[in-house]
Amino acid sequence: MTNNKHHRLIILGSGPAGYTAAVYAARANLKPVVITGLEPGGQLTTTTDVDNWPGDIEGLMGPALMERMKKHAERFNTEIISDHIRTVDFSRRPFVLQGEHTYTCDALIIATGASAQYLGMPSEKAFMGKGVSACATCDGFFYRNQKVVVVGGGNTAVEEALYLANIASHVTVIHRRDKFRAEKILADKLISKTQGGNVHIEWDCVTEEILGDNSGVTGIRIKNVKTGASKQIEATGAFIAIGHKPNTDIFANQLDMVNGYITIRSGLEGAATATSVPGVFAAGDVADHVYRQAVTSAGSGCMAALDADKYLDSLQTTTQAAAEVSK
Repeated sequence: MTNNKHHRLIILGSGPAGYTAAVYAARANLKPVVITGLEPGGQLTTTTDVDNWPGDIEGLMGPALMERMKKHAERFNTEIISDHIRTVDFSRRPFVLQGEHTYTCDALIIATGASAQYLGMPSEKAFMGKGVSACATCDGFFYRNQKVVVVGGGNTAVEEALYLANIASHVTVIHRRDKFRAEKILADKLISKTQGGNVHIEWDCVTEEILGDNSGVTGIRIKNVKTGASKQIEATGAFIAIGHKPNTDIFANQLDMVNGYITIRSGLEGAATATSVPGVFAAGDVADHVYRQAVTSAGSGCMAALDADKYLDSLQTTTQAAAEVSK
């Protein structure tokens, strides 16, 4: 890869949104370049079983799915570059991206995803994908009729617990405070399930350690922050629901964002994935704080590619018209 190489379209990120955008852009003869980032394949590379990808009735492993998507993009001659972009400049045209090398482009699709926030314990990392998860809608199915715990007290945690209550035999919610930070209507709905239901809440408690063996998670040890007392809770699944952080730091002060998520101006000039900067589009978890599913990310990647194609076509038409006028 040479320095200062120009491309019509660059796609930042190599998750479902990025690779889907690449497939559609390549088929439109845009000759896209995918810059993978620090975590090629995105969050799915840390997921073991993927059982909700349409068409794969037997299920498959997250890394395998991402490898298939990568090969699909490569089949249409997408150029895939292993680099991590550290700074961007949208104030000039073409756009400038700086990583190990410098890149310029006429249009950009941001598909850098989001990162689930974890507690940071070694035991949590040890059982990642073996009972520890950050997505109930992704992995809850595997804990049908089993005991699980949910760590957190915001909207994410309460929503995860409500979802799991319909699948697991018992759900224990662990929250460090004596009341939820979640919206009251959600909190009340969950609390109502503690009265004769299958939900129990451990108030004023923090997680000390995830417990397990070669088979995976077997429980969790918690400590009451007021009394100092510790106890173990039996569980085969531990869902860490303390929020997600979109990977958008490098776009601060250059794109409109809310709580770190890129603002999509759906419908702007016919584009559903347009950002506040013409020619820059966003797809997947960088702009989606609600669904955060592989299939919705892939769908938005398709939309971003089509939007970018339309933008580049209009750009070329404008350039040609200007050239005609100057003759």
